[in-house]
Amino acid sequence: METLGLAFQNQFNNAFYGKKVLVTGHTGFKGSWLSLWLYNLGAEVIGYALPPLSSSDNYVLCGLEDKITDIHGDICDKEHLQSIFEIYHPEIVFHLAAQPIVRLSYELPVETFETNIMGTINILENIRVSDTVLTGIIITSDKCYENKEQIWGYKENDTLGGFDPYSASKGCAELVTAAYRNSFFTSDRNSMGSKAIASARAGNVIGGGDWSSNRIIPDCIRALKSGNAIEVRNPNAVRPWQFVLEPLYGYLLLASKMLEDGGKYSGAWNFGPNYDSIVPVKDIVTSIINLWGAGEWNDLSDVTTLHEASLLNLDCTKAKAFLGWKPRLDLQDTLKDTLQWYKVFESADVNDLCVKQIESYCARCMV
Repeated sequence: METLGLAFQNQFNNAFYGKKVLVTGHTGFKGSWLSLWLYNLGAEVIGYALPPLSSSDNYVLCGLEDKITDIHGDICDKEHLQSIFEIYHPEIVFHLAAQPIVRLSYELPVETFETNIMGTINILENIRVSDTVLTGIIITSDKCYENKEQIWGYKENDTLGGFDPYSASKGCAELVTAAYRNSFFTSDRNSMGSKAIASARAGNVIGGGDWSSNRIIPDCIRALKSGNAIEVRNPNAVRPWQFVLEPLYGYLLLASKMLEDGGKYSGAWNFGPNYDSIVPVKDIVTSIINLWGAGEWNDLSDVTTLHEASLLNLDCTKAKAFLGWKPRLDLQDTLKDTLQWYKVFESADVNDLCVKQIESYCARCMV
């Protein structure tokens, strides 16, 4: 196994080396990057997810199928999921499996609620009865908050909510996680030892290997590669943009801290970008065109279109104060690293490309 240097492993106190780590949603965008990072930290990664959507997915091009225990299954399949816990005995769980697209949730509301709520319950229940799990981190979304379109960031104790099925399902997933934590994983109720549960909420995560529909970066890349104008539905919507490794570093740092003191670090955590990375969609599209070296975009704004939040921001004071986490990349570096993947993925060794980006990011964290 090729692993990152010892200095990088020590950033997490070598917490993952030799550990059995279950990652749900490992074939997805964020899940593939997290699985690759854990693999290179020396973890024994067990992935559980639906098959990848395309042969160009980061999961496929990095060859993760040959590096980890790769299991395809539905997070709503209780019996199959239970068998994974019984066979592989994970010690750490990162739950990322979800229906992650706001616009798709309007088309598939039942599937969205089933996947994002019942899938979370299935994971939490298996953690509850497991004899081996020590730490579980449930990944939700910044959209779990009741969005009042306010200019200041939401804190972890702000009201949960959600206008659309996706956002509401993520708010519900947070409530379910809190209920399990309060009912089963506090020190006076946890009969299974020192289990700890946290939830993590990130902003608009971008990076190489994401080909999802109705996401601005993949939409831009598809249009640019085909020579078409980029169609932008909501150019004035303001979002917190962050490179994929930023929140993943937060998740790994949080898990390592929870292994040391679960009671102190359980709970909800925000991982968002600095304020200067919270900009309108049109600014992102313009920057991408400039970095790509060609292209144009069309404004397809429509007041009758499906509702999407126009302003969203996270307050990450808690993570900065208690974890020592902070964003390392400004928006321009975030876009440069993202575009690097899409410019070379067809001819490069993508595994090597991703590992080098992880190593470069880790080096920033050591400064």
